[in-house]
Amino acid sequence: MNHPNLTILVLFYSRHGATRKLAELIAQGIESVPGCDARLRTVPAVSTVAEATEPDVPADGAPYVELDDLTECGGIAVGSPTRFGNMASAMKYFWDGTASQWLSGALAGKPACVFTSTGSLHGGQESTLLSMMIPLFHHGLMVLGLPYTNPELMTTSSGGTPYGASHWSGLDGKKVITEDEKRLAIALGKRLAETAVKLNG
Repeated sequence: MNHPNLTILVLFYSRHGATRKLAELIAQGIESVPGCDARLRTVPAVSTVAEATEPDVPADGAPYVELDDLTECGGIAVGSPTRFGNMASAMKYFWDGTASQWLSGALAGKPACVFTSTGSLHGGQESTLLSMMIPLFHHGLMVLGLPYTNPELMTTSSGGTPYGASHWSGLDGKKVITEDEKRLAIALGKRLAETAVKLNG
């Protein structure tokens, strides 16, 4: 009997494309694990003007996340650029609307990981990753980091942390993802998928 592939949700917010590129690398790592499919989803921007709204469907890129994506997935990777050492308001707004999933325990026991990008090298990568972990812990997700068995953690001169994958995009957002950052993002996606497979074993 053939079992359907396990879906791993890669949920991200990206303004200038750097976090989206990390999301795609994490998805590549997920799909390197037999029996796993990555589902890329984003969240709409949050406006400071209450009357402003985003269209129901993004003009391009990944579709907007739906709450069903959370319940259908076997694991989740969450990514956001840094906003003053914290996740972007668009990602926080999404998690603020997941009370029913929290009450039902829909995410409890699923594996999760986090990733980020920053304009400056010491612009709050680790604090942003930690901020994204907080709602995941409240949902009962099992949060994974990157172990130091990944040698790039010792050699990187840009992004990459034991708390999750990261990228130093530069003030203009144009710095390319380094080989170390790339390998760590793929490794994180692979680790998430392998863990999901074992938990669903």
